[in-house]
Amino acid sequence: MMCDLSIKLNFKKNKMKKAIIVLLAITVISVTTTNAQVYLQGGLNIANISTSNDGQTQKANAIGSFNAGFMGRFGISDFFDLETGAIFTGQGAKSTTNFGATTITTTLRPYYVQVPLNAVLKFPLGDPKITKANIFIFAGPYAAIGVGGHSTTTNSLDGSQQTSSIKFDNEDPFTSDQENAAYDRLKLWDFGINMGGGIDFGPVLVKVQYGLGLTKINSEEGDNEKNDKDKYRTVSISLGIKLY
Repeated sequence: MMCDLSIKLNFKKNKMKKAIIVLLAITVISVTTTNAQVYLQGGLNIANISTSNDGQTQKANAIGSFNAGFMGRFGISDFFDLETGAIFTGQGAKSTTNFGATTITTTLRPYYVQVPLNAVLKFPLGDPKITKANIFIFAGPYAAIGVGGHSTTTNSLDGSQQTSSIKFDNEDPFTSDQENAAYDRLKLWDFGINMGGGIDFGPVLVKVQYGLGLTKINSEEGDNEKNDKDKYRTVSISLGIKLY
């Protein structure tokens, strides 16, 4: 029995490693392509979590976070491109509960490594043979894996705070099961869609992005299609500096 359990766990770990390799393989392709453009990216996240069945959020629940990493474009043409990369990004939100004269505020700050794959449409500002400046829009799917974070609870009565590390389940992305699911654990994997636009000045680009999560974040919520409640909603404003 113990031998069978060990084999099963090792099999799942191997599949998890393969999934991570698949996510990062696209990034490797982008940076090794002859015409690729690679840039460092960093910026501000305004993170939130949907609270209604139709996916709406409450403005009071938004928190500030950040994104940092690198992105690569394949250099397909002056008007169309594909981009991917690996971004360390912060998600989360805060919630407030009143108990008479006491208010309990909980702030959730999970962190993920996100791998997007965006289609990019570029609108050159002038002759693309002379200037590389352009306005661009983009959209595409992303996959992200939870790597850490913390949750802080504040009591307004005495100002006390309690902080605990965020736990993730052992979800296998190749099955519909939520292994090691619990009310105090988040799903290990998050999937969604990014969309946005910006201005590319050549060596520097500025972009605004909206991340639409498609996965319910709690590990016990298995039916992502039931409604759009408890999913990440994130606005990002980022600066990119091209390496080559």
